[in-house]
Amino acid sequence: MPPSLSPVRDVLTAYLAEYPNERPALSGLLDSLDTGGDPTSRATLPGHITCSAVVIDRARRVLLVRHKASGLLLAPGGHVEASDASLLAAALREVEEETGLPASALALTPEFRDRPIDIGVHDIDARPSKAEPAHRHYDVRFVFCLADDALSPTLTLQAEEVGEATWLSFDEVCLPALRAKLARSGLDGAIVPMNAAAVVHDGRGRYLLHLRDANKPEIWQPGAWSLLGGGREPQDVTLLDTVRRELREEAGLEITDLRLYAVEHAIGTEGMTVPIQVFTGTWSGDPSALRLTEGVMLAWMDPGRLPFLTMAASTRELLERHATEHAAPAAGLTARAEPGAQAPEPPGTVPHIVGVHLYLEHEGRILLGRRHPDSSYAGGSWHALAGHCEAESATACLVREAYEEAGLVIDRDDLELVHTVHVVDRAAEGHAEGAGGRSGCRPPRIQLFFRAGRWEGTPELREPDKCVAWQWWDPKDLPEPIVPYARAAIEGVQAGRPYTEWGWTR
Repeated sequence: MPPSLSPVRDVLTAYLAEYPNERPALSGLLDSLDTGGDPTSRATLPGHITCSAVVIDRARRVLLVRHKASGLLLAPGGHVEASDASLLAAALREVEEETGLPASALALTPEFRDRPIDIGVHDIDARPSKAEPAHRHYDVRFVFCLADDALSPTLTLQAEEVGEATWLSFDEVCLPALRAKLARSGLDGAIVPMNAAAVVHDGRGRYLLHLRDANKPEIWQPGAWSLLGGGREPQDVTLLDTVRRELREEAGLEITDLRLYAVEHAIGTEGMTVPIQVFTGTWSGDPSALRLTEGVMLAWMDPGRLPFLTMAASTRELLERHATEHAAPAAGLTARAEPGAQAPEPPGTVPHIVGVHLYLEHEGRILLGRRHPDSSYAGGSWHALAGHCEAESATACLVREAYEEAGLVIDRDDLELVHTVHVVDRAAEGHAEGAGGRSGCRPPRIQLFFRAGRWEGTPELREPDKCVAWQWWDPKDLPEPIVPYARAAIEGVQAGRPYTEWGWTR
């Protein structure tokens, strides 16, 4: 069954809202829709729709194939077939047929989630051998990025139609309109979450799960148990706003302690990878008392039941990981021991504060932030993105801080500990004496520096009362003033040293 014409019109409407000056060039296509024709059928003359996939990698290059019929280097694409449920599905089918890249290897971008990046209009010569008269193609071009970091994924070319494949920079694309739109797009090939979900737990090992409708094949994961959540809407400033809104709309839930946890890579209805920003929060009420507006039911589930539930493998793995990291107290034990039950500290013990820092590298430079001049610590100095661990692991803390301070989305699995600094920062406190935890001295600290292998987003000033600028710096030419132990850590990473002591006199 070919794509419904209503969604085809929706695609054109969204595109022309962005490029209204192209309406005259698309008048023939619009006329076909207005007169009841099927512009997705190649039998429709004098013109019909084709679909292409503009695939971008992390190096801002476009995948192009040389079609044997034309000899041109173009994006993978072709005619819409009766089996294509949508124009987007046609583009995904074509890129898999011509290059071997499955839909699961691709993801949409926020900028072009609901519309194509370009619609090219070009005339096709008559082909008497196929009894085809001269006609016109309206090539609807959807843009995708690769779901992983591979710069050169393995391709399997369609030998009968494709002669070669190559990756070219934006300015090497031969189609002028597409080349110009790519140059203006700001796309860098990175996948960015456009959906948010919540791992809601009761702090005692149970998880609140949502059973989706089974008789609605058009919805995501019909009949499966899932997390509450949904897609970002225009009024949502951040994905935290998205998940809060979805919890209210779907279940009437207000959860005040939502925190960034991870990015789940799920498979969407079109078969593409969908990155989902996952938050965690606690609630311990009765699910049956909630006002459920979507799906069948909400229920508490123990981790032991997860293998027996119908749910996406990525969701099950996410919940099992969270359950392992936040194991419920054993029977007969309270979650937190009473102070009187704690083992006494050995004489001379000094508590240490654990700090986490982001060592973020891009094109040989590292990210530093300039602290607000009125900051109580190192005002006006440059420093790594950092924070102090609360009731959480070090990596969970850094994931949270990166999002709260700079809008960066990092998966904990992409963090690597690259340096540790054991600090007594007497200078920052204005003390000439007191190292070793003497009375009146700032407590010693264990400062952990993690390198992020990959991340999503561009640094933003999310907390301007703490940080007034983000900037990338050459590690061999660091700015001044800079927090001394941060400089020591950066130099240690560059030298391959895992550990530094700073400020200790004994």
